[in-house]
Amino acid sequence: MNAAQTTPEPPRQDVSAKRADARRNRERVFAAALDVFAKYGLQGTVPQVAERAGVGKATVYRSYPTKEDLVEAVVRHRLADLDRTTAPVLAETAAAWAFDAYVPLLFDTLARDRLLSEVLAEARSTTHITPLLDLLADLMEQARAAGRVRPDATPLDLRVVLCGMCLQLVNLSERDPALWRRYAGLTIQALRP
Repeated sequence: MNAAQTTPEPPRQDVSAKRADARRNRERVFAAALDVFAKYGLQGTVPQVAERAGVGKATVYRSYPTKEDLVEAVVRHRLADLDRTTAPVLAETAAAWAFDAYVPLLFDTLARDRLLSEVLAEARSTTHITPLLDLLADLMEQARAAGRVRPDATPLDLRVVLCGMCLQLVNLSERDPALWRRYAGLTIQALRP
């Protein structure tokens, strides 16, 4: 075969178009995961995410090799949302009152997000939940220093009361924000002097 008879090269696919398509698929998968896990919590499945995103399961697994990886990404995102929501409130609230302001905002978020409420109730994903619990303990300590929390209250007390409330609301499949706010108030009252 001479040079004139060589097989023509197949047309090259546009690499940037493939990357853009992969990026769009990843964004669709993540948006679907936010919806599925907010509604179904840890019972949400990769097939549900794939169906909601309009892609195959393999597309989900290309971006997130395991369901746990996808759950971790969603938890990180939800906690970042919580930080953005609560940061202005904490910045405008006196330290002694910050605990009282934060807990209702937290419970309001948990009422709308089954995954985050389950993760907190079960103390799962400790890499991400530990800083949240540490923040709550710091806010409780500031309130205690101001006499707004009982002097013998400990971070363990906070975790048992707060996570216990979450666990029971999750187990009862309660999603009513008004009921969650009521239990936020009861959590605060449980730690009063």
